[in-house]
Amino acid sequence: MDEKLKSNLDKWQYKAENDIKTAQQLLESDEPVTDSVCFHAQQAVEKFLKMYLVYEGIEPVKTHIISELLVLCIKKSDDFSSLNDVNYLTEYAVSMRYPDDFYIPIVEEAEQALEDAIKVRDFVLNKINF
Repeated sequence: MDEKLKSNLDKWQYKAENDIKTAQQLLESDEPVTDSVCFHAQQAVEKFLKMYLVYEGIEPVKTHIISELLVLCIKKSDDFSSLNDVNYLTEYAVSMRYPDDFYIPIVEEAEQALEDAIKVRDFVLNKINF
């Protein structure tokens, strides 16, 4: 792997890991901010999938829609179809961000979102092997 690609991947990973850390900290607080936990979980998944696309030489599309990113990843590796169950995370980035679509996830939903973000992280990092 050349240094430019490695540096770019490191940046994607850094930002995605920070989303996971933020979600973890928010979830562990005395009064978990569950909508923000879910938002950061979605952001982490989005960034890890885009990181994989960069690894494969594909310029990531500007989208928050997890299913669109997964379709691109699946074109490179069918294994990504095992992650289709995380498509629900898109809702946390798109429709829940504004008061018009007011919804506060319960703690269990936030825990699941974070768990799924960690699952995607581990999957992508295993695929990249760096």
